[in-house]
Amino acid sequence: MKKFSVFFLFSFVLILSSCKEQIPQINSLNPRIGMMGELLTIRGEHFGNEKDESFVTIAGIPPTSSSYIEWQDNLIRIRVPEFGDSGLIRVHAGGRASNALLFSNRAALPAPVSGTDVGIGPQIASVSPQSGQIGSLVTITGNGFGSSREGCGVYFSWDAEPTPASPAEERSPGTVEVFEDEAGYELWSEREIRVRVPDGAVSGNLEVRTLRGNSRPVFFDVSAKPGTKTFRDKRSYTLAFGVDIQVQNAAGPNTLYLWAPRPAASASQRNTELLSRSMEPFVENYRGTTLFQLTNLSPNTTVGISMSYKVEVYTQETSIKPQSIRQESVSPMVSFTLPSAIIPSGDEQIKTLANTITGKERNPYIKAQGIYEWLIREVNIQNAGLTGGAIEALGEKKADPYRASLLFCSLARAAGIPAIPVSGVLVNRFRTASRHYWAEFWIDGFGWVPLDPALGAGAAPEGFSLRENPQGWYFGNLDNQRIAFSRDLSTLSQMDPRGRPAVRDRSYALQNLWEEAVGGLESYSSLWGDITITGAYAE
Repeated sequence: MKKFSVFFLFSFVLILSSCKEQIPQINSLNPRIGMMGELLTIRGEHFGNEKDESFVTIAGIPPTSSSYIEWQDNLIRIRVPEFGDSGLIRVHAGGRASNALLFSNRAALPAPVSGTDVGIGPQIASVSPQSGQIGSLVTITGNGFGSSREGCGVYFSWDAEPTPASPAEERSPGTVEVFEDEAGYELWSEREIRVRVPDGAVSGNLEVRTLRGNSRPVFFDVSAKPGTKTFRDKRSYTLAFGVDIQVQNAAGPNTLYLWAPRPAASASQRNTELLSRSMEPFVENYRGTTLFQLTNLSPNTTVGISMSYKVEVYTQETSIKPQSIRQESVSPMVSFTLPSAIIPSGDEQIKTLANTITGKERNPYIKAQGIYEWLIREVNIQNAGLTGGAIEALGEKKADPYRASLLFCSLARAAGIPAIPVSGVLVNRFRTASRHYWAEFWIDGFGWVPLDPALGAGAAPEGFSLRENPQGWYFGNLDNQRIAFSRDLSTLSQMDPRGRPAVRDRSYALQNLWEEAVGGLESYSSLWGDITITGAYAE
């Protein structure tokens, strides 16, 4: 009897654990663009066989009970209420919220451009194709775009899961700009633009923004994703950093150039705002840096530059069905499979090991997962700082966050997977920032997938709160307790071929240039301060 009771209790716990893990998942909506009052079919899994206390939200608002026509574990039929507007649809079952898919009210969609617009701003005549995957090429024709892209951009719709305190956020989707550093802009002319659908884009409005104004929005359908990407738990940070220059010896005409990093832009790190700056720059934004020019410095003088920014960071969670991934014959991110100054993916040891780990597997997601798991299993990853990079990590089977991110990217690129290292800072519960490095890899039709090998191995700095099951969670997901300053190595060009450049290894930004002395500036010292978090606000 006692054995039976123990068995029954063990089985009951297993059942409860299994149920707890079954988060509702929406796979498709039909139709995705419809009219209020129409029948909407939601297909997915883990909805529950009975509605009971479960419900659906459309743009954050639950329909009335009479709107539900059918409720099954993998299918819901519901009459879209008449209150209506476009918005994200979620299924709430068992106290858990599903991923979100966008339903668009046909009556609220931007009308196709017709006739002649009056004004000097950009005007979209057509978008071809009118739907496409992340990374696919889109041609926009019209006029008034400008002869160059300087100060201009193409923006797609972007959405985040709202906080419980402000569900109205769902009614105001944001935007994500096409990323220049990811080969996002192929052509920009007065009458034609060719861009790639950026990471994080969702179905919704597309518009062209120029110095002369913004175009009327046109609907674009982001289609056929092999999974879902959710942004939630927005956190706003204010931060400060700077550099102090002390000149020892200087004569005649001289110049010192300083490349100061800026918080990086991505689908999960957005709306960077300059709060203050002690000096006007020479170039405002060049490849993720702000360029300062100090001229005719005198001996025995000190110059300081300080900056303060505000940036929004979201927790990012991904759910991918590997069997739904369709590889392009030539990936739009093929440049991120090549060796670089810090990613030795062409090294014979790296190539041999990548081939050993991935074997005959062809699916890029499964290959990346295998490399990540090998890295955590076979390499001793610690938070303590080490010297060297990917080759040293492989030879010693020992890594810190910097080595681990570079070794993952090297193995991934050697296996044909586009991958980039990301550098920045982690923010612990005491609002103290520490330098950190992680990585992202690209899946055609889906976008960038984040991972953090160091945190996955449990190598967190003091005061940092790891997620439950860190090895599993930090592959494909990323917390909002970090600020990125560079995604991949920023390759900057010297201002003067006779200049004397200076670099800084293992800093919070990965860039090949930080300083360049020109002319009679014979000796000086520089102190780049660490990142100071001056405020953190959860929203």
